[in-house]
Amino acid sequence: MSRVSVPCHVKGTVSLQVGDMRSSQGRPGVLVIDVTFPNVAPFELQEITFKNYYTAFLSIRVRQHTSVHTPTKWVTCLRNYCLMPDPHSEEGAQDYVSLFKHQMLCDMSKILELRLILRQPSPLWLSFTVEELQIYHQGPKSPSVAFPKWLSHPVPCEQPPPLPEQGLPDPSRVSSEVQQMWALTEMVRANHTSTRIGRFDVDGCYDLNLLSYT
Repeated sequence: MSRVSVPCHVKGTVSLQVGDMRSSQGRPGVLVIDVTFPNVAPFELQEITFKNYYTAFLSIRVRQHTSVHTPTKWVTCLRNYCLMPDPHSEEGAQDYVSLFKHQMLCDMSKILELRLILRQPSPLWLSFTVEELQIYHQGPKSPSVAFPKWLSHPVPCEQPPPLPEQGLPDPSRVSSEVQQMWALTEMVRANHTSTRIGRFDVDGCYDLNLLSYT
């Protein structure tokens, strides 16, 4: 399935003061980045990619088009997604991240606007953001490939040569013979005396009840 990049406008970062501790230099622990799509009709979001830069947690809210008579609404589709597992190390601090629509908490259709909420509660990392942000929607479906229908109803030009000519058993006969062997196995398993016919006992006697080998 193909994906198509959506032209977008990334607004400047807005700093928030509520909800996270502030460092000794007074820098906030929460940043908000709004993304708009001025020349694009409401679309179904397929994937978001970006490069992290010391952001610890990411939440995403989307504004969706509902109907003509209903005002648009903001919905949280991702909440506190962890980008840095250990706040005391740089693991994940500068990784490339891909988020897909199946990871979201809500339907990602009819998107009008996107809001990224970045959090970094640790005072060790004073500067954080996301870079190289890309938004994708689902592209046109690729044309279906004409696979040979030899498993169902092959046309004459696609039919393989008959199996008996290749030295292989006829599949219709194999199926019936397998069923007969299974039925015979069940009959033998049910009749314990029949399983003893043709076996030699430990003392050298041929086990045919009344017939003795010695």
